[in-house]
Amino acid sequence: MKKTFLLLPLSGLIALAGCDGTKKAETAAVPTDDDVILHAWTWSFDTIAANMKDIAEAGYAYVQTSPAQTCFVGDGGGLALFSKPGDEKMGKWYYYYQPTDWKIGNYILGNRDQFKAMMDSAAKYGVKVIVDVLPNHTAVDHTAVLPDLDAAAGGHDKLFHANGFNDIKDYNDRYECTTGMMGGLPDVNTENPGFQKYYMEYVNDLLSLGVRGFRYDTAKHIGLPSDPVDSAAVRNNFWDIATGREAVGGVSLAVPADSLFIYGEVLQDKNVKEKEYAEYMRVTASNYGHALREILAKGDTRADSLVSYRHTADPGRLVTWVESHDTYANQHESAGLTDEQIRMGWVFLASRAQGTPLFFSRPAGSTRDNYWGNNLAGARGNDEFRHPEVVAANRFRKAMHGQSETIAETADGAVAGVGRGRAGEALVNFSSETRSVEMPTALPDGEYTDAVHGSSFTVSDGTLKGTLAPLTSYILYAK
Repeated sequence: MKKTFLLLPLSGLIALAGCDGTKKAETAAVPTDDDVILHAWTWSFDTIAANMKDIAEAGYAYVQTSPAQTCFVGDGGGLALFSKPGDEKMGKWYYYYQPTDWKIGNYILGNRDQFKAMMDSAAKYGVKVIVDVLPNHTAVDHTAVLPDLDAAAGGHDKLFHANGFNDIKDYNDRYECTTGMMGGLPDVNTENPGFQKYYMEYVNDLLSLGVRGFRYDTAKHIGLPSDPVDSAAVRNNFWDIATGREAVGGVSLAVPADSLFIYGEVLQDKNVKEKEYAEYMRVTASNYGHALREILAKGDTRADSLVSYRHTADPGRLVTWVESHDTYANQHESAGLTDEQIRMGWVFLASRAQGTPLFFSRPAGSTRDNYWGNNLAGARGNDEFRHPEVVAANRFRKAMHGQSETIAETADGAVAGVGRGRAGEALVNFSSETRSVEMPTALPDGEYTDAVHGSSFTVSDGTLKGTLAPLTSYILYAK
């Protein structure tokens, strides 16, 4: 059955909104980001090292680790991803998000020597490492904080904001959001010079081992210069310290910030200063991820817009994802989507010209009935990170360097295409039904064979024709 397509450019979406029939618009060439990140969620340092060759061959420029610092030891040191009282295997994945000191190594992921061995493996295969860091808070049980960290801050009481043990009630109140206690996690006085120096020594230790990026957890909970100042602080200068604009106690970021990939988990809400955070680092496009998941859940591109990144920052400053560890393991918002649905979202996302996509590695053995799979922290995730369609999208992104972008979608919302100049086309069938399509394309006339499945497509007089299997993607290159 022939389908009508609406072509949507990277810019000009407003002009096309509400149009009927076929529309075509070329986009100007835009700066492109060719890299993709693998979030090796809960993989141990040894596991990441053992899989570094596969990570590199799958086309990931970066691998992101879970938090590497000393952390709270809960449930008797059990290594389950999640457990309830009475379970045979005990543990919680989020204990490494509860710092007790800022030194490399913890009981979940491995020690400093194992971290160094992982870095040596990364260097061998040309993969850059991003480490998840979380200076915003300590463990829920703040008495578990170790003496060196307390001493660095000038005493245990000085480690925290004056407001740091009061629960946040209004996340859109910037004073509460940046100084209050989130989910029982006491809020660190990130403006304390002693803490800043101690934390930056940890950052520089990571850099000395070859780390080339950081993901700042709960970044929107650390104040900006324009935010209200806690009574225990003098000024909000943490981000100036963390990004190398200022030194503290003779310590500064050991390498230029522009040589690192630094981004913050700045989840979007009504009163989040997205643009100001983006002046310091890249930021997360959380609203766009939500839109993609709506489309995937319904198998229909009309459920939301595929084009707009829904962010005030420049698209080149965004980290994008289909799902994150929070949407999967914490809120379970995305956990009901199948691996096939997530894969379709990834192919679409990775084929786009801008943003830096992050692929979240789900637990090995996970299903829609069992989110935790083998329920073992430290183990490798499932094979989706190296699925042929995922790898093909990663390689397509790299091959399309500098090419402009045009997005097309069928009128019935089943199929979308990402055209990259006249050099290539990525096609995604979001629906659970086979679709035969005719769509406009900038590809030269000729016969095309998909890079993954070997399926055939034809282009004649600017029209691409072919058949797409359910929940399947296709990558075409110009000859």
